[in-house]
Amino acid sequence: MATVVRSLRIWGMSCASCVSSIEKALGSTDGVISARVNLMAGKAVVELDPARVSPERLEQVVRELGYEASMAEDAAAVLDREQAARRREIRRQAMYLWLSVPLSAIVMVGTFRDYWVFRRLPEFLGHPYFLWALSTPVVLGSGWQFFVNSYRGLRRGVTDMNLLYATGIGAAYLIAVINTLWPDAGFGGPKATFFESAALLTTFVVLGRYLEALTRGRTSEALRRLMSLQPRVARVIRGGEELEIPAEEVEVDDLVVVRPGERIPVDGVVTEGYSAVDESMITGESIPVEKKAGDRVMAGTVNRTGAFRFRATGVGQGTVLAQIIRLVEDAQASRAPIQRLADLVAGHFILGVHVLALAVFLFWFFAGYDLWFSPGSRFILSPYTLGSMGVFGFSLLLSITVLVISCPCAVGLATPSAMMAGTGKGAENGVLFKGADAVELTARVNCVVFDKTGTLTRGEPSVTDIVAASGWEENAVLELAATAERDSEHPLGEAVVRKARERGIEVPEAVAFRAIPGRGVEATCAGRSVLLGNRALMEERGVSVGALTEQAERLEEDGKTVMFLAVDGRAAGLIAVADTLKDSAPAALARLREMGIETVMLTGDNRRTGLAVARQVGIARVVAEVLPQDKAAEVRRLQEQGKRVAMVGDGINDAPALVQADVGMAIGTGTDVAKEAGHVVLMRDDLRGVVAAIEVARATMRKVKQNLFWAFVYNTLGVPIAAGVLYPALRLVVSPELAAFFMATSSLSVTVNTLFLGRFRPRVWAR
Repeated sequence: MATVVRSLRIWGMSCASCVSSIEKALGSTDGVISARVNLMAGKAVVELDPARVSPERLEQVVRELGYEASMAEDAAAVLDREQAARRREIRRQAMYLWLSVPLSAIVMVGTFRDYWVFRRLPEFLGHPYFLWALSTPVVLGSGWQFFVNSYRGLRRGVTDMNLLYATGIGAAYLIAVINTLWPDAGFGGPKATFFESAALLTTFVVLGRYLEALTRGRTSEALRRLMSLQPRVARVIRGGEELEIPAEEVEVDDLVVVRPGERIPVDGVVTEGYSAVDESMITGESIPVEKKAGDRVMAGTVNRTGAFRFRATGVGQGTVLAQIIRLVEDAQASRAPIQRLADLVAGHFILGVHVLALAVFLFWFFAGYDLWFSPGSRFILSPYTLGSMGVFGFSLLLSITVLVISCPCAVGLATPSAMMAGTGKGAENGVLFKGADAVELTARVNCVVFDKTGTLTRGEPSVTDIVAASGWEENAVLELAATAERDSEHPLGEAVVRKARERGIEVPEAVAFRAIPGRGVEATCAGRSVLLGNRALMEERGVSVGALTEQAERLEEDGKTVMFLAVDGRAAGLIAVADTLKDSAPAALARLREMGIETVMLTGDNRRTGLAVARQVGIARVVAEVLPQDKAAEVRRLQEQGKRVAMVGDGINDAPALVQADVGMAIGTGTDVAKEAGHVVLMRDDLRGVVAAIEVARATMRKVKQNLFWAFVYNTLGVPIAAGVLYPALRLVVSPELAAFFMATSSLSVTVNTLFLGRFRPRVWAR
């Protein structure tokens, strides 16, 4: 059986129990192997057998539960539909608020017409029939959504928060109607007309839905900005003509034209022209990058200055931007290990709450009312007393309050909302987490292992020192050395030539160039015999370097390769070449030390070179002369010592070590971003990204723990109080409408707390 994994966009979910309901419904569908739903991302990841179930069937299953769903793959279309659905939800809940708020306010005033200043109001305001007339549009208008969605869920054998709302609102309304029409029916009498509870309960739940619709969308703002970067139009040259076509129709090898101020529509390589391109939304680097023939450009980046042409190499879902969007989406749809407890609670909560509410009713009906009820009892945060409420009305009041206050929304929102905001914040800073588990693991890291070549260092040799012998100048030494190496293909020779050109030195062509394997080169330059090579070459040719020996040994102790220059048989100077540190390395390592994180270097180089580099950045532990295939074993050895290890490498020859580490961090903006071996991809070639990843992960996990703490505290304290635990001592109870307000506030507080993560800025970028 060949299975495939598909993504299903879902709109209309409002709480963790919605997630549980949809997962259960999808999981029970024939042909579905597994289904994982993320509330904040509005997305389901479904593993299915395409021979047994179609995408249309999955959409139908979700719609039968009262939600909107689409298997659309086009990112732009998904973005447009998501925004439209959110606007519709905001408008719908706003309309319900406009209906319920004024009517509920009048119902509340009418209910308490016999108290305090309300006695001066007309008597009809407190009449049960008037209250019934005003509360009915609220319950059956604004609150009708809860009854419909509950029915749809029950029809498929699933329960969600809509059932709690419908049960609480429906019970309050129905008992109020019965006691209005038949006050002697034994349901509490005329004092148990809960019209104000039904109306205000509906209003507060709708208010919570409205506020969540306004705030929840902001947690995925980074992803939406990434998706909005994808250009809709491209200008290509076909058949000698310049045509404007949809960006998705660009083909590989098409010649694309980009003018100043335009977004680059697809990935490619510049063939003609020169410009500066703003790549900040993809790499996080604010300074525009100069582009010339042969340089790579990425879709979604902005051309700032000149016009240029490029040949398309990555189109559609093959662009770097598309891969980044997929990575961020998958990360936001995944679940962190810490979320399992919250999912367990939310998934089994609804049935438990109804059982608890029934137990509360039975306790107060058969025992509690006779033991403790007092007509002078009051509602918390209210001046009004319960009066001579009957046993049924009082027991039902507490039962309804338990149903309302024990909403698991805050628990269910705590982790996914923070993870969505955290992965988005990571993307803003050039850090791509491949899943919520990667965020949690990165936050726990206490040891970072760095590969040396290409990670700590630039990965190519550069001239670091030029020492001129007596009677010579540095530039003269560099000019002759570069001339001798001009035709050389050796990396050290290329470094010398590059250094000369950086200094503006003309490098003429040498005469009679000859490479001496394992020694160096010899050539005739401007009529002079030039030797450039190691100490062994100088000894073979009888050149005395005694005056330069001390400087050479000092440079070699620093891990540098020293080349001696001899002109006409006499020492003229020396040039030291090394794989130099990246500019960002010292700041990154310093910040890691401040954070109390141990650092280790793994290198295949000799120990002297490794120690020299380590001294420059402050790494105390160096493991040298390690073969690529043995790096994973070194990482495993650190893990066996109880360390939680992050491995930083280039993602290719370090792949085994990246996979072995608790967190593998691959540096670079390669076109196959999604195929990197690591758990985290750093889009900037900047080691401060390693620190930024850890800082963002730790900030995200702090938000998760804060959210979970307050969510569990809310339910731990709220449910017993709603059940009447304070009543025997204080004669205080929570009204259903106040419970609804607390419930909405708890969910909103979790979302707002998460939004503060949007202001987070990794400290390392300030260095």
